[in-house]
Amino acid sequence: MNETIINQFKDVDLNEPIFVEALPGIGHVGKLVAEHLIHELEAEKLAELYSPSFPPQVFVDENGIIEPMKNEFYYLKSAGDDKRDYIFLVGNTQGLSPEGQYEICGSIIDFVKKHGVKQMYTLGGLGTGQPVEKPKVYGAATNLKLAEDLKEYEVTLRSADGGIIGASGLLLGLGISKGIEGACLMGETPGYFIDADASKAVLNVLLQILKLEVDVAKLEERAEETRKMISKAQQMEREIAEGMHLPSGEEDLRYIG
Repeated sequence: MNETIINQFKDVDLNEPIFVEALPGIGHVGKLVAEHLIHELEAEKLAELYSPSFPPQVFVDENGIIEPMKNEFYYLKSAGDDKRDYIFLVGNTQGLSPEGQYEICGSIIDFVKKHGVKQMYTLGGLGTGQPVEKPKVYGAATNLKLAEDLKEYEVTLRSADGGIIGASGLLLGLGISKGIEGACLMGETPGYFIDADASKAVLNVLLQILKLEVDVAKLEERAEETRKMISKAQQMEREIAEGMHLPSGEEDLRYIG
């Protein structure tokens, strides 16, 4: 394989579908949201993407079964109050290099553009490096109107203090030249574990924007597990700090990854 390929499994007639991207990233925030939506809304697989820019490895599950590195497209027709069509993108990896990211994201944009996409939402996490009591949702958009619309859903607009790294940012940038507008939703997260609390915050905002309804119970269960994990981690940090007689405040530095 010398270049990115997309294997489409079926021909579907989609009416200006909304594209939702959620590849692995900080805290797996977006990935958890999109996979939950795909499962709850019973979206169907449309295509798979493979690339030589993916890591040279495979995953092995608990049953010893190998899973290749790939991205997957799912589609959904006439969903929610607005009866919109959707294309979701999930996967187990992103491109390794800047050049690879550009090539892969360019292929993704061309693919969804071919299916009539004019609007997209990319999902991810905004890492804090430290525990977050109540995650906020931050956002950025490709035009002023979309940015102002995000405020209506209590999304805090990301200021000029940083960019959006990886596919979630690059897809938005490449989409502009193809006439695709979009926004990124980022859940505030420590970033060093799968963060269901941040995912739930992003999911709730996305459901309002898209006028979709899904059962969030499983995410709530995962969120409770996450809270317990944070509590245990903080207790361990305190015990380690006391055992090493660290000066007050110095232990906070260990959250920076």
